[in-house]
Amino acid sequence: MKIGSKVFDIKNNTYIMGILNVTPDSFSDGGKWNSIDNALKHTEKMISEGADIIDIGGESTRPGYVQITGEEEISRVVPVAEEIKKRFDIPLSVDTYKSSVAKAALDAGADMINDIWGLQYDPEMAETIAGYDAVCCLMHNRNEAVYKDLISDIKSDLGKCIEDARTAGIDNDKIILDPGIGFGKTYEMNLKVLKELKKFTSLGYPVLLGCSRKSVIGNTLSLPADERLEGTIVTTVKAVMCGCAFVRVHDVKENYRTIKMAKAIF
Repeated sequence: MKIGSKVFDIKNNTYIMGILNVTPDSFSDGGKWNSIDNALKHTEKMISEGADIIDIGGESTRPGYVQITGEEEISRVVPVAEEIKKRFDIPLSVDTYKSSVAKAALDAGADMINDIWGLQYDPEMAETIAGYDAVCCLMHNRNEAVYKDLISDIKSDLGKCIEDARTAGIDNDKIILDPGIGFGKTYEMNLKVLKELKKFTSLGYPVLLGCSRKSVIGNTLSLPADERLEGTIVTTVKAVMCGCAFVRVHDVKENYRTIKMAKAIF
């Protein structure tokens, strides 16, 4: 798989997507990187620690988040995206579910769109991504955590996301799937998805796992967001064991070392 100018060996490696939140209210690092200087310094740090992709988020999607306008999201994301592309040779993803933001980000040089609604929120998103020949990560999500059969229903929902992508003209080699830990699922459901992660890596598309510091870890360990590193590392080991192509994390150095050690063993 090619993202930007970089080729990813998705069958044999697990790559790191470093999280760059340029928001004042993200659940674990809100306000830390929402100036251009701070964002660039953190980007440089993540690259030096082993990040393979940088994922910029301009709107917090933590539980109970307040939606912002596309214009505000663009004002947060685009200046940072432009500066990153000027200064660093690294694939750049933008975490958004709005086609207007996706278009502005892709115009600014982004290589990938990470959509938490898997093209199901904005009817113009799929065509926007296809028009730029960009890579997309399609995450599973639902408005309510109601399922007949959790794993089968998630796979079916992701199938609809893939169908919409293909209909719009997005090629198979530009699609990544994310089972959506923390979105449209209860605590017990999140654990079940993690336990049965291999059922998603067998779908024929590269899988991204995003568990970093999330509530499923906090609830298991009874710890706040800034003390969930060890729990995150366990999910990264699970990702390697199950053949996930990507993990999306806050703590790049520790997860890079974890992947390297896990790959040496498994």
